[in-house]
Amino acid sequence: MKFWRTPLDVDKLVVPHGEVHIIWERCKGCGFCVEYCPRDVLELSEEFNSKGYHPPKVVNADRCVSCNLCESICPEFAIYCVNTTQPEGGKTDGTD
Repeated sequence: MKFWRTPLDVDKLVVPHGEVHIIWERCKGCGFCVEYCPRDVLELSEEFNSKGYHPPKVVNADRCVSCNLCESICPEFAIYCVNTTQPEGGKTDGTD
């Protein structure tokens, strides 16, 4: 989509990236995370967990923006997202 103008600070904006982790044995296969993910990162897998449910799997990992909606909506706390965006300066350990 092309906009008629761009923000003045567009060069300073950093799009966050995340990594989705799924706890397979805790998932009950409700599909809320798949349905409500705004970036279509997840889909239900064909495999079963030990409870007999189809947990989600990550199919578009590069599209995750670490919005944490999947984590917030999961009734079983079976999914979480880790922000992998590099801070300015490129150091992740907090030292200078």
